[in-house]
Amino acid sequence: MTVISDQEIADFSADFNTNSKNQVASRAARRSGLLEASFNDRVSERLNHVFSTELDVDGVTDQKHSGRCWEFATLNVLRHYFGKQNKVKDFTFSQAYNFFWDKIERANAFYDAMIRLADRPLNDREVQSWLAFAGEDGGLWSMAINLVKKYGVVPSYAMPESFNSNNTTGLIDSLARKERKDAIALRKLVSEGSSQDELEKAKKHFLNEVYRMVSVALGEPPKKFDLEYRDDDKKYHLERDLTPREFVQKYFKDFKFDDYVVLSNCPNHEFNKLYHMPLYDNVDGGDQIKFLNVPIEYLAQAAVAQLKSGDAVIFGNDVLKQMERKTGYLDTELYQTDKLFGVDTKMSKADRLATGEGFATHDMTLVGVDEDHGHIRKWKVENSWGDKYGHKGFYEMSQPWFEDYVYDVVVRKEFLTDEQVKLAEGPAIDLKPWDNIG
Repeated sequence: MTVISDQEIADFSADFNTNSKNQVASRAARRSGLLEASFNDRVSERLNHVFSTELDVDGVTDQKHSGRCWEFATLNVLRHYFGKQNKVKDFTFSQAYNFFWDKIERANAFYDAMIRLADRPLNDREVQSWLAFAGEDGGLWSMAINLVKKYGVVPSYAMPESFNSNNTTGLIDSLARKERKDAIALRKLVSEGSSQDELEKAKKHFLNEVYRMVSVALGEPPKKFDLEYRDDDKKYHLERDLTPREFVQKYFKDFKFDDYVVLSNCPNHEFNKLYHMPLYDNVDGGDQIKFLNVPIEYLAQAAVAQLKSGDAVIFGNDVLKQMERKTGYLDTELYQTDKLFGVDTKMSKADRLATGEGFATHDMTLVGVDEDHGHIRKWKVENSWGDKYGHKGFYEMSQPWFEDYVYDVVVRKEFLTDEQVKLAEGPAIDLKPWDNIG
């Protein structure tokens, strides 16, 4: 290691003061903050609120202080479908209901993994990945669909949001701490030569405690509910004593869940390959969590085609990059911090993923696109941060931002090429828990 000398410090200072613009930039940055000082208001010229293709969507939802964007985005797609089929645009589903079952199922997957990996040391990389994942509330479309298939859905009034669903930190911290302690106990039982029955008995006891914790925090989910709403024509509807599964079976019988494929764009992995992420397999017996990795143009083409068919598109993205909540702008030229600093931090998408600079941190929904003779100008985005941000909760995203910061879209097979359909239905390559595939 080389020590920084006094002479080098003097040289750095002299270089900084050689250009008077550095002092101007420093004063602006110190006064208003780096982002505000580098904000490029000219992006508004291309990010207006007009789109050549736009779904008829009403108000937005609000995930508050939680990592449940994946459930909100999934249920937004389902509510748009239900609204179109039943002429009721303002109908919403309970995110708290599916969040409840996610905590139970994910604890079960965690305990199974701890038993399976009990012969490895605690500092083993895969064991550490599972321990780090304990209690988490982030997830993916395929995970949400696994929960919908097994447990159904309920209207938002049947299991409304509560303090702990809106502010999940306390619950996920408690669950993580408990599950990690339980992992030590399960590992000890395995090391002592306990039988499979003894391990299952211990796991059931731990799951019972998890159920109690989640029920205290969120309330028990309803076993039945009355479906009641007034449609857009003011006609009243009432159907009594539906179970959550019956609701999905009846009202989503034509919604082909298995026709959807997650197209990913992660150039740090080989294209035209189907990948499986075992760490995210949240429901025992459910579908595996898989991604078909392809060049970015296929994500855009499929998303446009699905929007033109009248259906929204869920997409995973790195929302905190080049985004302003107030305006709802998503644009690669929004904050010009490199010009403010006089440096170049531009990296390829592959390098950002490989170094941890890039990562899908949020799920949102595409509900519109603006094209000019096939050239994509911008996208309309439905977020789940309430209606106080953006344009009444909707955001405008440039095509360069899509290419740089979108990592996956959820689209129907009909919008894929024949070769992509074949790949999506074939065998998948298992990824390690630490592989960054966006």
